[in-house]
Amino acid sequence: MNAPDRYEKFVVPEHLLKVEVRKDTKVADAATFVIQREDHTVGNLVRMQLLEDKDIMFAGYKIPHPLQYQLLIKVQTNGSKTPQRAVQSAIGSLEEELRDIREKFLADVARFGSGEESMLA
Repeated sequence: MNAPDRYEKFVVPEHLLKVEVRKDTKVADAATFVIQREDHTVGNLVRMQLLEDKDIMFAGYKIPHPLQYQLLIKVQTNGSKTPQRAVQSAIGSLEEELRDIREKFLADVARFGSGEESMLA
């Protein structure tokens, strides 16, 4: 079969960085983040979190080709912060939100396990 090995979708080769930042030479305060071995889930999460920041003028992502296993996130700010700082802030906010969701989930699981399942409805 001609299909690539499945591990190629997930394992970053040693000669590649997980994240590479390419500064945009044509647009001020813009950069493209090349993230290896990630998909639409990460791209959409980061894009949506970036768009909640008032200093972001543009945030978008694309996967150039299904067999390239990389995600491109384009970010342009209004100049009050760098694209790198904006992405770091967005990822920090995402970590907080996911931590909060996990804590609520575990609390509900514990409550369900103790017989208080009527409170979930």
